[in-house]
This record gives sequence, structure tokens and C-alpha cells, in this order.
Amino acid sequence: MSACPGGEFLEDPETLPVDGPVDCLIIGGVLLIGGSALALLLLIGAAVLFKPWLLFIDVRVDDDIPVVAAAPTTGTDTTAPDPAGSGGDSGPATTTSPSTPLPTQSAAGPALLSQGTFIDHEHPTSGTASIILQSDGSRLLAIEGLQTTNGPDVHVWLSAADVVEGVDGWYTAGSAERVDLGPIKGNQGNQVYPIPDDMDLDRFPTVDLWCVQFGVSFGAAQLSTTPS
Repeated sequence: MSACPGGEFLEDPETLPVDGPVDCLIIGGVLLIGGSALALLLLIGAAVLFKPWLLFIDVRVDDDIPVVAAAPTTGTDTTAPDPAGSGGDSGPATTTSPSTPLPTQSAAGPALLSQGTFIDHEHPTSGTASIILQSDGSRLLAIEGLQTTNGPDVHVWLSAADVVEGVDGWYTAGSAERVDLGPIKGNQGNQVYPIPDDMDLDRFPTVDLWCVQFGVSFGAAQLSTTPS
């Protein structure tokens, strides 16, 4: 065992001969550079894994949301009243058609099946989630006015777990059955996602914005057949 000035010992003086202070400084410099390089590699690896810059980048989406037809309205009474001042039987009442057709929901138009409002989980989240039945029989998840935080590997799930408020609700979707509709398109704006034709919507009453990488919910919406 050989010692450098200052008390540093080298275990293998035959492979790393130390002839004086200059050699010790060179060896110390190599070790310092090697340690710095390792720390830099670890820092780069952590940055690639966690992608902290996404917290400061917003991605806005502006998909076309299908317009859901208004619910049918009640028609007006088309029975002609008894003429004022007739003073007697004026004969059978007659009916007339309204001059403007009454608005009705088109059988071929998009229909709203369920709807819910997002609540915060790990990140502040707001917006509306709707399940829409299209005229061709296909179904869409429409997210309107979304505001949440950008993050790594966030997916849009339809989950079998009910929404739970607070920290307890951050992780409930992770252990429940779900259908993954794909990566989120953006953390702001309007966006639509096709729903598989064979999916039973009754089994999945929740929309969850789930960060797969960290196993946590950014925000979630409980769907109801009565718009909230």
C-alpha cells in the first residue's frame, strides 16, 4: 500500500505507481472527473425519466366537438278556440298546423349519453367530460374546456372506479378495471376520443387522466346520465 502526501492511500501501488505529489494530483483529478461524469449521467437520466420541463409547457387542442341536438320541446295547443262573442255553438272545433315546425331531436343527430365535471387530484384539473352517441352508432368521449398540468405519459382512461375526492382518490383508478383510450392529446382545450364499439359503458362510469409513469391521477370526472 502506498500513500500520497496528505494521507491518501492507494491499494495497488504496482498498477498505479505514485512517485510523488504530481502523480497524486493526477490520480485525484481523474477520480474527480470520473465522479462528476457519473453524477452528470445520473442527472441526465433523471431528467429524461421525469421530464420536469413538461410542467412549464402547455399543449392546447381544439378538436371539433359534435353538437348534441336539443331535447324535444312541448308543442302548442293547435285547437282553435271558440270565437269570442259567438254566444252559441259554433260547430266542431278545428285544428290548424303551426306556421313554424316544432323543434325536435333528430333521430340521426348526436345524442348525449352521460356527462360529468372534472375534479382535482394530484394536479388542478377542470373541464367537462361527455359521452356522445353519434348518428352512425359509434360513441365518443368529448372533453371540453380542459385545464390541467402537462406531464409524462398521461393517458385518458374510462375507469370502473368511482371518483374519490382528495388524496385518497389519487390512486383508486390504478387498481380498478379500465379501458385506455390512449395518450392525452393535450393538457388544455377540447378533444375527442373514440370509444370501442364492444365496450359496456355502464361498467366504466369515470373518466380519469392517469399518469402511467408515476401511477397517479391528475384529475377525474364521474359520469352521470343527468348532466352535472
